Amino acid sequence: MESVCYLNGEVMPLADARIPVLDRGFILGDGVYEVIPAYGRVLFRLEEHLARLAYSLRSIRLANPHDARTWATLLGTVVERNPWEDQSVYLQVTRGVAPRSHEFPKTPVAPTVFIMANPLKTPPPETRERGVAVVTREDYRWRRCDIKSVSLLANVLLRQEAEDAGVAETVLIRDGNVTEASASNVYVVKDGVIASPPKDNLILPGITYDLVLELARAAGLPVEVRPVAAAELFAADEVWLSSSTREVQPVTLVDGKPVGTGRPGAGFARVYQLFQDYKARVGQPTRV
Repeated sequence: MESVCYLNGEVMPLADARIPVLDRGFILGDGVYEVIPAYGRVLFRLEEHLARLAYSLRSIRLANPHDARTWATLLGTVVERNPWEDQSVYLQVTRGVAPRSHEFPKTPVAPTVFIMANPLKTPPPETRERGVAVVTREDYRWRRCDIKSVSLLANVLLRQEAEDAGVAETVLIRDGNVTEASASNVYVVKDGVIASPPKDNLILPGITYDLVLELARAAGLPVEVRPVAAAELFAADEVWLSSSTREVQPVTLVDGKPVGTGRPGAGFARVYQLFQDYKARVGQPTRV
């Protein structure tokens, strides 16, 4: 079935969507985005995603084109018009169309607003049972990783390192500490204590990251938000990844070396189940 998208006030087939070549998102990477999962056509943690979108827009000095209610309506329209029950909804806002110049347009222009959806494919059972492998690389991205910017060339190159190595992800190291992965947040577990890097300008404030730590704390599991040394990856009993599409995923090999026993651990099993229970119980906001 044909995918449907929203572009600048119009719902249309994705194949028909067009932007001018002078759109600043296309020519300069001047824009921000969000990826929001929808389970059973219900947008997950929508309020938190819209809050992060608002933060990213403020950070690049671009006015938010819509209030939360309007965003919910537009996103819900795209979800309802597409054929899949579970969807990964992509939302992008750029500074709009203007003559190419690095500074902001002298004359105000309308932002470009684009929403599309794809089938949401959560990790298959075998990755939960066996875990995934990752490689580590230097984090050479810019120093405003807290902005969910469409300028993702460094992330693309780092993610391709994982593809080239035949593994699931690239975990990033800066100044001797873990920051995040190319498209995921990272956790290490040692002696039952879950540790993850703090939210600052060097990592994206992940919506799933927040939820994982929230659920762990609520269940009484020890949590530390602090700098995580690269050496801790290799000494950990467990390592996890999280993102909107990965949910929570166990890592069992880092740079070819087994993590802990080389199998997903009890901590992962507990937090994964807490996550699934949350989705089923209270994780879904009011249908839009």
